[in-house]
Amino acid sequence: MFALSVFCELREIPARRGVAALLLNHIVREAETRGLSRLSLETGSGPAFEPALAPYRKDGFASGEAFANYRPSAFNQFCTLKISA
Repeated sequence: MFALSVFCELREIPARRGVAALLLNHIVREAETRGLSRLSLETGSGPAFEPALAPYRKDGFASGEAFANYRPSAFNQFCTLKISA
């Protein structure tokens, strides 16, 4: 298993410039290049986090299971993008 950790907060910015989408696209392409089968992310849960999740969901991330050393709780959620090799 290969783990690539990225700490990134995607917040709504009034003057949207597409930087978050460019970063996510780069990460997905890099994962494909490295032969990864999926990308997973952990973030907070609740309505306040939905705007941050929107770019991920738009690009195909779906609700998923806890991964690595994360433990599910009422305060977090997990999303996964399956990557075709």
